[in-house]
Amino acid sequence: MSLPLQPLSPLDGRYSAAVGELGEHLSEAGLNRARIRVEVEWLLLLTGEGMFGTAPVSADSAAALRRTVDDFGVEEIAELAELEATTRHDVKAVEYFVRRRLDRLGLGALAELTHFAATSEDINNLSYALTVRDAVTLVWRPRLLEVVDALRELALRHRAVPMLARTHGQPATPTTMGRELAVFVARLDRLVAKLDSAEYLGKFNGATGTYAAHLAAGPDVDWQRVSREFVSSLGLEWNPLTTQIEPHDWQAELYDLVVHIGRVLHNLCTDVWTYISMGYFRQIPVAGATGSSTMPHKVNPIRFENAEANLELSAAVLGSLSASLVTTRLQRDLTDSTSQRNIGVGLGHSLLALDNIRRGLGEISLDEERLATDLDGNWEVLAEAVQTVIRAEVAGGRSSITNPYELLKELTRGRRLGPDALREFVEGLDLPAAAKARLIALSPAGYTGLADELVGLIAR
Repeated sequence: MSLPLQPLSPLDGRYSAAVGELGEHLSEAGLNRARIRVEVEWLLLLTGEGMFGTAPVSADSAAALRRTVDDFGVEEIAELAELEATTRHDVKAVEYFVRRRLDRLGLGALAELTHFAATSEDINNLSYALTVRDAVTLVWRPRLLEVVDALRELALRHRAVPMLARTHGQPATPTTMGRELAVFVARLDRLVAKLDSAEYLGKFNGATGTYAAHLAAGPDVDWQRVSREFVSSLGLEWNPLTTQIEPHDWQAELYDLVVHIGRVLHNLCTDVWTYISMGYFRQIPVAGATGSSTMPHKVNPIRFENAEANLELSAAVLGSLSASLVTTRLQRDLTDSTSQRNIGVGLGHSLLALDNIRRGLGEISLDEERLATDLDGNWEVLAEAVQTVIRAEVAGGRSSITNPYELLKELTRGRRLGPDALREFVEGLDLPAAAKARLIALSPAGYTGLADELVGLIAR
């Protein structure tokens, strides 16, 4: 017995609640709605310009035509699918759909201005630009900012909580938990600024980008001006020089940026996962949840593990799009036709990762006692401070110690050093009393430099 029809992608099944909002823009229906919008707005611009002796469409008729876009729903999706089954061409089906609406509104005389002088790519490139722009700015970016702001709040809350840093996995100069998280916030803030300056380009110049048909029909029209104004009226940036296709460079740049952001978030996930494994963060159990099918005590860091995997999937899809979309055979081939239908898959996995990270950050609490214990067990990290102070005193002529680095290396490398042993060592050094007092007063928890102050750089 076969199963009833099921979603092939988990984004449309298991994870639909987390990513479904993207479907408003990056589904086939979202693309077709954008295509109808482009066709309608092109016709309204032509009549608004009085092209070929036409008169501007009345405000009521224009509003009724635009409602065709706003009201695009289940029945219209089915009607368009029926048209495409006959045309075997998705954009031509959209053209016929718009023509039907013109007839219903008593505007049939304008039917030949539907898709006028346009190649399919004139419609498609603008439609993809509109849907990708709206998906990124209205759905993906707000979710990203939720993660960044949650991270910012954690960093500011823990800005002064000292912790043992680790370089190469080994105990190193202490920092604060807030400062470590603030580094990620600063990285992401910078990338968000780049995202906000991203370009969404569009072209409208005919079958091979030369306005040949336009000029044949209207030799006295400034078609470059008309094209520029039309593309700009959609809120896109005009690309004046293209082949039949808009070259997709802006898409490659955008997807590379989304992948870059994803890699920073992946780095965050692996660090937080490690802090959880070290006991620095405790996970807050979710009522009724199970961590392991056999070990009842387990609370697994599934949010961060899930996010890692989905960021990797997103990078694979968007990276492939970035590489493939910027090339085409001469004027045009259809490799981008099928590949661009996967933009939602790439952004969807990224959106799912953002949802998991946001939830994961809300399900952890800092174990300050665990951090303090770790610091107190690693007094040898103060060797850096001791040898650096000695160097300063020698340089100032206040000490005769030679080779302070080697001196501290001999004392501490590969060894655990308690507070009493370190203080005894400092007392025996040829240093001024003030320098000795400053070193003796140090503890690992107090050796965090400007960490607290640096976190202030991310405050809004």
